[in-house]
Amino acid sequence: MTWKMPDAAGIKTYPKFVAAAVQAAPVFLDPDATVAKARRLIGQAAANGAELVAFPEVFVPGYPYWNWTMTPVEGSMWFERLHNASVEVPGPQVDALCAAARDFGVHVVIGVNERGSRGVGSLYNTILVIDDAGRLIGTHRKLVPTWAEKLTWAHGDGSSLKVYDTKVGPLGVLACGENTNTLARFSLLAQGELVHVANYIALPVAPADYDMVEAIKTRAAAHSFEGKVFSIVSCSTVSEEIIDAVGGDDQAARTMLARPNSAFSGIFGPDGRLITEPLIDDEGIVYAEIDLSKCIQPKQMHDIVGHYNRFDIFDLRVNQRANDPLTKINAVDPRPHQENQAEPDFGAVAKEQRAPKLPMAAAGARSSYSKEEA
Repeated sequence: MTWKMPDAAGIKTYPKFVAAAVQAAPVFLDPDATVAKARRLIGQAAANGAELVAFPEVFVPGYPYWNWTMTPVEGSMWFERLHNASVEVPGPQVDALCAAARDFGVHVVIGVNERGSRGVGSLYNTILVIDDAGRLIGTHRKLVPTWAEKLTWAHGDGSSLKVYDTKVGPLGVLACGENTNTLARFSLLAQGELVHVANYIALPVAPADYDMVEAIKTRAAAHSFEGKVFSIVSCSTVSEEIIDAVGGDDQAARTMLARPNSAFSGIFGPDGRLITEPLIDDEGIVYAEIDLSKCIQPKQMHDIVGHYNRFDIFDLRVNQRANDPLTKINAVDPRPHQENQAEPDFGAVAKEQRAPKLPMAAAGARSSYSKEEA
């Protein structure tokens, strides 16, 4: 199909392609082994014709399930283990993932635990977006960790709410519960998103009346139907290794972690319907052909970022400035130091500032200021 990205010159053509959604468990808290597993799965998906391969949330090197099964004090040593096993962006594990994307000629979207670059102690739930040339073209940090996740991850910021113009189409990503955030989803649609990757973790530790499979399906179907986009959903699984590591001898925790119907992966079309077989709990890869021209006719009915909205009534503003812990102002005084420099006459300055100054005056304009008003 042909498509024009917002704020971009010219029209681009996007051919049909095959997308792959991976459902798998990491090699728990082992980043190098998990990256090696990801490489094998990328190769497998590429051999089956995939040009876009989506991986689960924080696949490298795993999810902090102990936040749900232990007290914060009990889980603190596990936080340290995860911190030490997390990756730097850029870093060697990211380089290895980029090399896999380049070697197999596929786009890769994968979740990692990112170690903050300022000091120690801050981790981020980060999604990497890698193109088929092996270039890291984007990262997205989860805006708000969900519930118990706040014990592990810091907040992301709006600088990573972006849509990437790739060979497979305008691509946007969100992690897990972010797909519940209507404004975050709309911000991607408004930037021209047509391919959405939503990556999740298996959540057997949710409340007993919470059905993770249905929760994932509901959100993915809603985004696809509202935006008339394709959604690729990739979810992790809970391995026996994870149950043994986190559950240990705690039978209640082991039973909780082994709860079925906790993981779902699949691909949805722009009408909100599932176009693959549902993959529930088991490891595997699901595939679907993506034809972005299928997004056009549904948008004639509902284009919520175009004709089917009222921007004279609604106004969404997104702060895309990156948060930084330190902003340096006047760090260096560029003026040379002068001996015996005269002290400024602040009285004269005060007199001068009594008359207001217009920020900008047009030629020939007259000021309404008068001495009587002084």
